[in-house]
Amino acid sequence: MGLVYVDARVRGPAGTADVRLLVDTGAVYTVLRRDVWVGVGLQPRRVEEFVLADGTVVRRPVGEAYIELPGVGEGHSPVVLGESEDENLLGVVTLGVMGTWWTPSPGGSGR
Repeated sequence: MGLVYVDARVRGPAGTADVRLLVDTGAVYTVLRRDVWVGVGLQPRRVEEFVLADGTVVRRPVGEAYIELPGVGEGHSPVVLGESEDENLLGVVTLGVMGTWWTPSPGGSGR
């Protein structure tokens, strides 16, 4: 199984951005790189600690955004407001909000 990406549109108070998200079923929240969330005007609501795959603990602000996935629709979801070096990720909370899921099998996703 290789890496799976989806194209998405992120909407915030200052506009929209088209982004490519790595589907990461190990990530609870969707992560947006700094240039994306600043560009659409997202604001931190709280700060949380996250444990990365290598065991590193990081603190990141969490905000809220509207995320649109082609063929699925748009939903309102919490998102991690990442740093410039963070990867744009699609997490399981956003998948759940959208009423969809991802499995590592032929066809991959469903509703």
